Amino acid sequence: MTTTSAVSTTAATYWEPLWAEGRRYRQLCEAEKQLIAEHLGPGDARPALDIGRGDGSLTRHLHHELGYRTTGIDCSPSAVALAAAQDSDAGPAPAWQGLDFATGDLTTLPDPAYALITCRLVYRWIDDKPGFLDRVRRLLAPGGTFWVVTEIAGRRATTDPTLLGLSIPSADAELLTASWSAVRTADLDVLRCYALRP
Repeated sequence: MTTTSAVSTTAATYWEPLWAEGRRYRQLCEAEKQLIAEHLGPGDARPALDIGRGDGSLTRHLHHELGYRTTGIDCSPSAVALAAAQDSDAGPAPAWQGLDFATGDLTTLPDPAYALITCRLVYRWIDDKPGFLDRVRRLLAPGGTFWVVTEIAGRRATTDPTLLGLSIPSADAELLTASWSAVRTADLDVLRCYALRP
């Protein structure tokens, strides 16, 4: 599904003004953290990549709470600066990098492959979903997990087209789950969490 906007919703030109003006998005809640722990387990210092990580809350959770060696990427320079500014002095911080995953040079990432790749509230905004999923598969280490959190169509009790536009239709959900050897899902209000393994 492609956007009808003149500016791609995948690009920094769309997201940078929103982050720069102070827009903030859904934070991790305890229920979501519990699902993450159940489906992903301990990191054991393995590399993780958080795509479109915004203010970095998931990146920090994976890094500090679950023990992954995490890199958070975002196409918005303001989001990168916000995430880095929230680092504490308690141990090594995650790596923060400005990068558009859909079009950027993935060889600039600190690791050639990742045990975990996460995509929280981002998949809906990807214009070229097959290309995006192909790039994820190329970076996912053997036995790794691709964790996706996205809103599913039909779950929100509203007629507001703006809110309804935050979800993915069943065709995009089918594309997301195709060609993985293991697909586990868990629901969290209007969201669905996917643990996908090659």
